[in-house]
Amino acid sequence: MTARIGIVLMGVCLILYFVVAGQQAFLFIGTGEPIAAAMGFAAIILPLIGVWALVRELQFGMSADRLGRRLDAEGGMPEAETELTPSGKIAKEDADGIVDRYREAAEHSPEDWRARYRLGVVQDAAGRRKDARASIREAIRVEKQTR
Repeated sequence: MTARIGIVLMGVCLILYFVVAGQQAFLFIGTGEPIAAAMGFAAIILPLIGVWALVRELQFGMSADRLGRRLDAEGGMPEAETELTPSGKIAKEDADGIVDRYREAAEHSPEDWRARYRLGVVQDAAGRRKDARASIREAIRVEKQTR
């Protein structure tokens, strides 16, 4: 719940920033100076890119959360197979073998979003955040195709 409040708060702050930046952009454009006008147009375009990025991240987060809750309700979340570090990560010496095992399971079942999601969870626990996001993104894509 705390994370959701933080997301809403950050979203509100970002929207406020977009409004203020948009106002400043129109003031720059209104000066009639070529450099100021270019800065004004940039100040309009950059917040639009920010809105797009925010929407994409929120969509990813909501989809990942939905699949995670569904998998957990089915009892399919991976269990901790080894001792975890105080931060909740898999110990480095154990990470490769565990991740490889889940990767093989995901590769053997390319149409199973659950296997891909479990791989993402294990990759995240191993500290491989970029790989984990890619695996969970793939799980979302596969789940949408199988609906």
